[in-house]
Amino acid sequence: MPALFINVEVDEQVAQDPALAAKLTEVCPVDIYAQKGDGTLAIVEENLDECVLCRLCIDAAPHGSVRVVKLYEDGSVLQS
Repeated sequence: MPALFINVEVDEQVAQDPALAAKLTEVCPVDIYAQKGDGTLAIVEENLDECVLCRLCIDAAPHGSVRVVKLYEDGSVLQS
């Protein structure tokens, strides 16, 4: 099911880094992030609209590598 309110974009380099994937998975209070069997990042699509815009994932990742797109505000973006 496509997200209605937000979408999350993560740079490929971050998504492929098991340590950063673990960090994103740990900080998200609504389980938008998970780790695949190989340690890389997975975005849990069905949880996207649970986002509370807490910015924890944005703060946990390298500058500009995680973006939360507000689909309800013509695509305005939360990022570092």
